[in-house]
Amino acid sequence: MSGVQQMTVEAADAGSRLDRWFKRQFPHIPHGKVEKLLRTGQLRVDGKRAKGSARIEGGQVIRIPPLPEPSEIKTAAPIHKDDIAFMRGLVIYEDDALIALNKPFGIAVQGGTKTTRHIDGLLPALGEGCRLVHRLDRDTSGVLLIAKNVRAAKWAGRAFQSRRAEKIYWGITNGVPKPSGGEIKGYMAKGRLDNRFGNKHEGKEVMEAVRHGAPGAKHARTLYQCAAKAGQRAAWVVMQPLTGRTHQLRLHLQLLGAPIAGDPKYMTDRPLPGGLENKLHLHARRLTLPREGKADVVIEARLPGHMQRAFEMMGFEGTGEVDWDEIENG
Repeated sequence: MSGVQQMTVEAADAGSRLDRWFKRQFPHIPHGKVEKLLRTGQLRVDGKRAKGSARIEGGQVIRIPPLPEPSEIKTAAPIHKDDIAFMRGLVIYEDDALIALNKPFGIAVQGGTKTTRHIDGLLPALGEGCRLVHRLDRDTSGVLLIAKNVRAAKWAGRAFQSRRAEKIYWGITNGVPKPSGGEIKGYMAKGRLDNRFGNKHEGKEVMEAVRHGAPGAKHARTLYQCAAKAGQRAAWVVMQPLTGRTHQLRLHLQLLGAPIAGDPKYMTDRPLPGGLENKLHLHARRLTLPREGKADVVIEARLPGHMQRAFEMMGFEGTGEVDWDEIENG
Protein backbone atom coordinates (compact mmCIF):
# COMPACT_ATOMS: atom_id res chain seq x y z
CA MET A 1 0.00 0.00 0.00
CA SER A 2 1.40 3.39 -1.02
CA GLY A 3 1.23 6.53 1.12
CA VAL A 4 -0.57 9.80 0.35
CA GLN A 5 0.79 11.47 -2.80
CA GLN A 6 0.47 15.01 -4.12
CA MET A 7 0.68 15.01 -7.93
CA THR A 8 0.83 18.18 -10.05
CA VAL A 9 -1.14 18.16 -13.31
CA GLU A 10 1.10 18.61 -16.34
CA ALA A 11 0.17 21.15 -19.01
CA ALA A 12 -0.31 18.34 -21.55
CA ASP A 13 -3.11 16.90 -19.39
CA ALA A 14 -5.03 20.18 -19.04
CA GLY A 15 -8.68 19.71 -19.95
CA SER A 16 -8.77 16.02 -19.04
CA ARG A 17 -11.56 14.62 -16.91
CA LEU A 18 -10.31 13.89 -13.41
CA ASP A 19 -11.41 10.25 -13.47
CA ARG A 20 -9.74 9.57 -16.84
CA TRP A 21 -6.53 11.30 -15.75
CA PHE A 22 -6.48 9.14 -12.62
CA LYS A 23 -6.99 5.95 -14.64
CA ARG A 24 -4.06 6.86 -16.89
CA GLN A 25 -1.82 7.29 -13.86
CA PHE A 26 -3.07 4.21 -12.00
CA PRO A 27 -4.55 1.80 -14.56
CA HIS A 28 -4.55 -1.07 -12.05
CA ILE A 29 -7.18 0.61 -9.84
CA PRO A 30 -10.72 -0.63 -10.73
CA HIS A 31 -13.30 1.90 -11.90
CA GLY A 32 -15.55 1.21 -8.90
CA LYS A 33 -12.68 1.98 -6.52
CA VAL A 34 -12.03 5.31 -8.27
CA GLU A 35 -15.70 6.28 -7.88
CA LYS A 36 -15.54 5.43 -4.17
CA LEU A 37 -12.41 7.56 -3.68
CA LEU A 38 -14.21 10.50 -5.29
CA ARG A 39 -17.46 9.91 -3.43
CA THR A 40 -15.72 9.77 -0.05
CA GLY A 41 -13.53 12.81 -0.73
CA GLN A 42 -10.23 10.94 -0.59
CA LEU A 43 -9.28 12.02 -4.12
CA ARG A 44 -9.12 15.84 -4.13
CA VAL A 45 -8.14 18.72 -6.43
CA ASP A 46 -6.30 21.61 -4.76
CA GLY A 47 -7.57 20.34 -1.43
CA LYS A 48 -11.23 20.32 -2.49
CA ARG A 49 -13.68 17.53 -3.27
CA ALA A 50 -14.29 17.01 -6.97
CA LYS A 51 -16.40 14.91 -9.30
CA GLY A 52 -14.93 12.47 -11.78
CA SER A 53 -16.26 14.63 -14.62
CA ALA A 54 -14.38 17.72 -13.40
CA ARG A 55 -11.89 19.11 -15.96
CA ILE A 56 -8.44 19.54 -14.47
CA GLU A 57 -5.96 22.32 -15.27
CA GLY A 58 -2.20 22.43 -15.56
CA GLY A 59 -0.55 23.18 -12.23
CA GLN A 60 -3.38 21.90 -10.08
CA VAL A 61 -2.39 19.52 -7.28
CA ILE A 62 -4.22 16.21 -7.00
CA ARG A 63 -4.28 14.46 -3.65
CA ILE A 64 -3.85 10.73 -4.17
CA PRO A 65 -4.84 8.64 -1.13
CA PRO A 66 -2.99 5.44 -0.18
CA LEU A 67 -3.46 2.91 -2.98
CA PRO A 68 -2.78 -0.80 -3.24
CA GLU A 69 0.18 -1.84 -5.36
CA PRO A 70 -0.58 -3.70 -8.62
CA SER A 71 0.57 -6.95 -6.99
CA GLU A 72 -2.02 -6.46 -4.24
CA ILE A 73 -4.96 -6.19 -6.63
CA LYS A 74 -6.89 -9.39 -7.00
CA THR A 75 -6.48 -10.76 -10.49
CA ALA A 76 -9.72 -10.56 -12.41
CA ALA A 77 -11.30 -13.75 -13.60
CA PRO A 78 -10.22 -14.73 -17.12
CA ILE A 79 -12.41 -13.36 -19.89
CA HIS A 80 -14.74 -16.09 -21.16
CA LYS A 81 -14.11 -17.23 -24.72
CA ASP A 82 -17.62 -16.12 -25.71
CA ASP A 83 -16.85 -12.59 -24.50
CA ILE A 84 -13.56 -12.61 -26.41
CA ALA A 85 -15.43 -13.60 -29.56
CA PHE A 86 -18.05 -10.93 -28.85
CA MET A 87 -15.48 -8.16 -28.46
CA ARG A 88 -13.36 -9.19 -31.42
CA GLY A 89 -16.52 -9.27 -33.50
CA LEU A 90 -17.11 -5.59 -32.75
CA VAL A 91 -13.71 -4.44 -34.07
CA ILE A 92 -13.97 -2.28 -37.21
CA TYR A 93 -10.51 -0.68 -37.12
CA GLU A 94 -7.14 -1.50 -35.58
CA ASP A 95 -3.58 -0.23 -35.84
CA ASP A 96 -0.56 -0.30 -33.51
CA ALA A 97 -2.11 2.29 -31.16
CA LEU A 98 -5.88 2.25 -31.53
CA ILE A 99 -8.86 -0.06 -31.83
CA ALA A 100 -12.34 1.07 -32.85
CA LEU A 101 -15.48 -0.87 -32.09
CA ASN A 102 -18.96 -0.67 -33.55
CA LYS A 103 -20.70 -0.63 -30.17
CA PRO A 104 -24.12 -2.30 -30.26
CA PHE A 105 -27.33 -0.81 -28.96
CA GLY A 106 -28.08 -1.70 -25.35
CA ILE A 107 -24.67 -2.36 -23.81
CA ALA A 108 -23.13 0.10 -21.36
CA VAL A 109 -19.64 1.45 -21.95
CA GLN A 110 -18.80 1.58 -18.23
CA GLY A 111 -20.13 -0.07 -15.08
CA GLY A 112 -22.47 1.45 -12.55
CA THR A 113 -25.31 0.55 -10.23
CA LYS A 114 -26.70 -2.84 -11.32
CA THR A 115 -24.48 -2.79 -14.43
CA THR A 116 -21.98 -5.64 -14.31
CA ARG A 117 -21.43 -6.41 -18.00
CA HIS A 118 -20.00 -3.50 -19.94
CA ILE A 119 -17.40 -2.67 -22.60
CA ASP A 120 -14.85 -1.37 -20.08
CA GLY A 121 -14.93 -4.65 -18.18
CA LEU A 122 -14.47 -6.64 -21.38
CA LEU A 123 -11.48 -4.67 -22.68
CA PRO A 124 -8.96 -7.35 -21.58
CA ALA A 125 -10.41 -9.42 -24.42
CA LEU A 126 -8.70 -6.97 -26.81
CA GLY A 127 -5.31 -7.01 -25.12
CA GLU A 128 -3.51 -5.94 -21.98
CA GLY A 129 -3.46 -2.19 -21.33
CA CYS A 130 -6.48 -1.30 -23.49
CA ARG A 131 -8.50 1.64 -22.21
CA LEU A 132 -11.45 3.80 -23.24
CA VAL A 133 -10.78 7.11 -25.00
CA HIS A 134 -14.39 8.37 -24.82
CA ARG A 135 -17.89 7.09 -24.10
CA LEU A 136 -21.28 6.58 -25.71
CA ASP A 137 -24.67 6.25 -24.01
CA ARG A 138 -25.86 2.70 -23.38
CA ASP A 139 -28.43 2.85 -26.18
CA THR A 140 -26.31 4.81 -28.69
CA SER A 141 -24.56 2.56 -31.18
CA GLY A 142 -21.53 3.21 -33.35
CA VAL A 143 -17.85 4.14 -33.30
CA LEU A 144 -16.20 3.73 -29.90
CA LEU A 145 -12.46 4.37 -29.69
CA ILE A 146 -10.08 2.28 -27.56
CA ALA A 147 -6.41 3.07 -26.91
CA LYS A 148 -3.90 0.23 -26.62
CA ASN A 149 -1.60 2.03 -24.20
CA VAL A 150 -1.19 5.16 -22.08
CA ARG A 151 0.62 7.10 -24.80
CA ALA A 152 -2.13 6.46 -27.34
CA ALA A 153 -4.78 7.33 -24.76
CA LYS A 154 -3.17 10.71 -24.09
CA TRP A 155 -2.78 11.51 -27.80
CA ALA A 156 -6.33 10.52 -28.72
CA GLY A 157 -7.74 12.10 -25.56
CA ARG A 158 -6.16 15.44 -26.46
CA ALA A 159 -7.71 15.22 -29.94
CA PHE A 160 -11.14 14.93 -28.32
CA GLN A 161 -10.49 17.64 -25.72
CA SER A 162 -9.25 20.11 -28.33
CA ARG A 163 -12.22 19.29 -30.62
CA ARG A 164 -9.86 18.27 -33.42
CA ALA A 165 -11.61 14.90 -33.52
CA GLU A 166 -14.64 15.20 -35.81
CA LYS A 167 -17.65 13.13 -34.78
CA ILE A 168 -20.61 12.55 -37.08
CA TYR A 169 -23.85 11.03 -35.83
CA TRP A 170 -26.91 9.76 -37.69
CA GLY A 171 -30.34 9.81 -36.11
CA ILE A 172 -33.94 9.17 -37.03
CA THR A 173 -36.25 11.71 -35.45
CA ASN A 174 -39.88 11.57 -34.38
CA GLY A 175 -41.11 14.42 -36.55
CA VAL A 176 -39.01 16.83 -38.61
CA PRO A 177 -36.68 19.44 -37.04
CA LYS A 178 -37.56 23.05 -37.78
CA PRO A 179 -35.57 24.55 -39.36
CA SER A 180 -34.33 21.51 -41.26
CA GLY A 181 -30.68 22.46 -40.89
CA GLY A 182 -28.35 24.84 -39.13
CA GLU A 183 -26.78 25.26 -35.72
CA ILE A 184 -28.37 24.92 -32.31
CA LYS A 185 -26.52 26.27 -29.32
CA GLY A 186 -27.18 27.32 -25.77
CA TYR A 187 -26.59 26.33 -22.18
CA MET A 188 -27.55 23.06 -20.58
CA ALA A 189 -27.40 21.62 -17.07
CA LYS A 190 -28.61 18.63 -15.11
CA GLY A 191 -32.29 18.52 -14.20
CA ARG A 192 -35.02 16.02 -13.38
CA LEU A 193 -37.49 14.37 -15.73
CA ASP A 194 -41.11 15.43 -15.26
CA ASN A 195 -44.25 13.55 -16.22
CA ARG A 196 -45.43 15.66 -19.15
CA PHE A 197 -45.68 12.70 -21.47
CA GLY A 198 -46.48 9.98 -18.93
CA ASN A 199 -42.81 9.05 -18.82
CA LYS A 200 -42.08 6.01 -16.65
CA HIS A 201 -38.63 7.48 -15.93
CA GLU A 202 -40.14 10.46 -14.05
CA GLY A 203 -37.65 11.86 -11.53
CA LYS A 204 -34.59 10.48 -13.32
CA GLU A 205 -31.69 12.79 -14.08
CA VAL A 206 -31.73 14.42 -17.53
CA MET A 207 -30.15 17.44 -19.16
CA GLU A 208 -32.24 20.55 -19.71
CA ALA A 209 -31.84 23.92 -21.40
CA VAL A 210 -30.95 26.71 -18.96
CA ARG A 211 -29.88 30.33 -19.04
CA HIS A 212 -26.26 31.45 -18.95
CA GLY A 213 -25.12 31.65 -15.35
CA ALA A 214 -27.49 28.97 -14.05
CA PRO A 215 -25.91 26.47 -11.63
CA GLY A 216 -23.94 23.87 -13.56
CA ALA A 217 -24.63 25.51 -16.93
CA LYS A 218 -22.36 24.46 -19.79
CA HIS A 219 -22.39 25.78 -23.34
CA ALA A 220 -23.24 23.29 -26.09
CA ARG A 221 -23.17 23.58 -29.89
CA THR A 222 -24.47 21.19 -32.54
CA LEU A 223 -24.53 21.47 -36.33
CA TYR A 224 -27.25 19.42 -38.04
CA GLN A 225 -28.89 18.79 -41.39
CA CYS A 226 -31.88 16.73 -42.47
CA ALA A 227 -30.62 14.31 -45.11
CA ALA A 228 -34.09 12.93 -45.93
CA LYS A 229 -37.68 13.14 -44.69
CA ALA A 230 -40.62 10.76 -44.52
CA GLY A 231 -43.35 13.37 -44.84
CA GLN A 232 -43.70 15.04 -41.45
CA ARG A 233 -43.53 11.74 -39.56
CA ALA A 234 -39.77 11.30 -39.36
CA ALA A 235 -36.42 12.50 -40.69
CA TRP A 236 -32.91 11.21 -41.14
CA VAL A 237 -30.75 13.82 -39.43
CA VAL A 238 -26.95 14.08 -39.69
CA MET A 239 -25.32 15.79 -36.71
CA GLN A 240 -21.89 17.11 -35.80
CA PRO A 241 -21.47 18.02 -32.11
CA LEU A 242 -18.97 20.84 -31.66
CA THR A 243 -18.95 20.29 -27.90
CA GLY A 244 -19.18 17.05 -25.98
CA ARG A 245 -21.89 17.47 -23.34
CA THR A 246 -23.86 14.60 -21.83
CA HIS A 247 -26.99 13.86 -23.91
CA GLN A 248 -26.25 16.94 -26.02
CA LEU A 249 -27.67 15.63 -29.30
CA ARG A 250 -30.71 14.09 -27.62
CA LEU A 251 -31.63 17.34 -25.88
CA HIS A 252 -30.91 19.51 -28.92
CA LEU A 253 -33.17 17.46 -31.20
CA GLN A 254 -35.95 17.63 -28.62
CA LEU A 255 -35.54 21.42 -28.48
CA LEU A 256 -35.91 21.48 -32.29
CA GLY A 257 -39.30 19.80 -31.91
CA ALA A 258 -38.24 16.40 -33.23
CA PRO A 259 -36.57 14.19 -30.60
CA ILE A 260 -34.64 11.07 -31.51
CA ALA A 261 -37.12 8.27 -32.19
CA GLY A 262 -37.38 5.82 -29.32
CA ASP A 263 -35.70 8.11 -26.78
CA PRO A 264 -37.12 7.21 -23.33
CA LYS A 265 -36.06 10.49 -21.69
CA TYR A 266 -36.21 13.27 -24.30
CA MET A 267 -39.70 12.80 -25.63
CA THR A 268 -42.62 14.33 -27.48
CA ASP A 269 -46.38 13.85 -27.22
CA ARG A 270 -46.41 12.42 -30.76
CA PRO A 271 -46.59 8.62 -30.98
CA LEU A 272 -43.61 6.76 -32.43
CA PRO A 273 -43.94 6.60 -36.25
CA GLY A 274 -45.57 3.32 -37.23
CA GLY A 275 -43.18 0.48 -37.94
CA LEU A 276 -40.24 1.86 -35.95
CA GLU A 277 -38.93 -0.28 -33.12
CA ASN A 278 -39.08 1.26 -29.67
CA LYS A 279 -35.31 1.67 -29.42
CA LEU A 280 -33.11 4.76 -29.50
CA HIS A 281 -32.35 5.59 -33.15
CA LEU A 282 -28.99 7.33 -32.63
CA HIS A 283 -25.73 6.10 -34.16
CA ALA A 284 -22.14 7.37 -34.01
CA ARG A 285 -21.55 6.98 -37.74
CA ARG A 286 -18.05 8.37 -38.32
CA LEU A 287 -14.99 9.50 -36.39
CA THR A 288 -12.10 11.40 -37.98
CA LEU A 289 -8.81 11.80 -36.08
CA PRO A 290 -6.09 14.07 -37.51
CA ARG A 291 -2.46 12.89 -37.29
CA GLU A 292 0.61 15.02 -37.86
CA GLY A 293 2.55 13.99 -40.95
CA LYS A 294 0.11 11.16 -41.72
CA ALA A 295 -3.28 10.71 -43.29
CA ASP A 296 -6.29 11.23 -41.03
CA VAL A 297 -7.76 8.16 -39.37
CA VAL A 298 -11.34 7.88 -40.67
CA ILE A 299 -13.55 5.21 -39.09
CA GLU A 300 -17.13 4.44 -40.11
CA ALA A 301 -19.59 2.10 -38.41
CA ARG A 302 -22.50 0.33 -40.08
CA LEU A 303 -26.00 1.02 -38.80
CA PRO A 304 -27.44 -1.33 -36.17
CA GLY A 305 -30.23 -3.65 -37.29
CA HIS A 306 -33.15 -1.60 -35.97
CA MET A 307 -31.92 1.55 -37.72
CA GLN A 308 -31.14 -0.27 -40.96
CA ARG A 309 -34.69 -1.63 -41.00
CA ALA A 310 -36.02 1.88 -40.33
CA PHE A 311 -33.97 3.32 -43.24
CA GLU A 312 -35.39 0.68 -45.57
CA MET A 313 -38.96 1.20 -44.38
CA MET A 314 -38.71 5.01 -44.66
CA GLY A 315 -36.91 4.87 -48.01
CA PHE A 316 -33.91 6.85 -46.76
CA GLU A 317 -31.01 6.64 -49.21
CA GLY A 318 -27.76 8.52 -49.83
CA THR A 319 -24.36 9.10 -48.31
CA GLY A 320 -25.39 11.57 -45.63
CA GLU A 321 -22.54 13.89 -46.64
CA VAL A 322 -22.96 17.48 -45.45
CA ASP A 323 -20.99 20.67 -46.17
CA TRP A 324 -20.39 21.58 -42.54
CA ASP A 325 -18.58 24.82 -43.36
CA GLU A 326 -21.67 26.04 -45.19
CA ILE A 327 -23.92 25.01 -42.30
CA GLU A 328 -21.71 26.71 -39.70
CA ASN A 329 -21.19 29.90 -41.69
CA GLY A 330 -24.59 30.05 -43.33
